[in-house]
Amino acid sequence: MKTINKTFTETLREASAAVVSVVRFGMRRLERKSWPSLLALCVMLAILLTILPLALTLFVIFLLAKLLIGALGLQHVQRRHVHEQPQDTMPGGAK
Repeated sequence: MKTINKTFTETLREASAAVVSVVRFGMRRLERKSWPSLLALCVMLAILLTILPLALTLFVIFLLAKLLIGALGLQHVQRRHVHEQPQDTMPGGAK
């Protein structure tokens, strides 16, 4: 009787075979590329690995700073409005 469930080692073998086939396909594609396209690929990969995480990190830092300043500033504005005296807006004062 054949079981339909795979063992853990069979699953690992299947996954490793898939990874090996993808790597071989990628290597064949890289071997066929010209030098200028390889240079462009390396530059794009460098940008992706260095500048993109830096931009995302700065975005998160500034977003958190904005939220903190907004939360602290909102409490300050609400407190100031409670203690303010009403201002006379009529020219010459009320009579």
